[in-house]
Amino acid sequence: MRAGWLERALGGLGGIARRRGRSGVPDHLETGIEGEEAAFFFLRRKGYVMVARRWSAGDRPGDIDLIAWQGPLLCFIEVKTRTAQDMTPAEAAVGRHKRYTLRRLATQYLRQLPGGPERPPVRFDVISVYLVPGRAREFVHFENAFGWEERRERD
Repeated sequence: MRAGWLERALGGLGGIARRRGRSGVPDHLETGIEGEEAAFFFLRRKGYVMVARRWSAGDRPGDIDLIAWQGPLLCFIEVKTRTAQDMTPAEAAVGRHKRYTLRRLATQYLRQLPGGPERPPVRFDVISVYLVPGRAREFVHFENAFGWEERRERD
């Protein structure tokens, strides 16, 4: 119940900031941040334990949108947000380069965890968030969207 209240409060404050036009953030980045917030609460309602948002290694480019535990499984989650449902789904934007970046950052994150060389089981997820005006938020969660290895395409 507390998470629901917090989600509504943050959404309301975000709406006020947008109406005032003082966010200073480009519209596409604001949409992405709103989608990440929505995905954060979506996963909490599903029982995930959220441990990081917009995590970056500092010395390496890129970030991981969300990092969460689902039981003993550590999930690295990429969030893609759209304000319309057109022909190309949001998850299609997670291309080869983005998957490489997420794997590299996940490796860096795992190195900082306590416990030595033992790594927890890991999964890479993608969540598409559709924030279509006049409609309820829609989430499409692709668990285990890709793995540690990239499959080679045949020539």
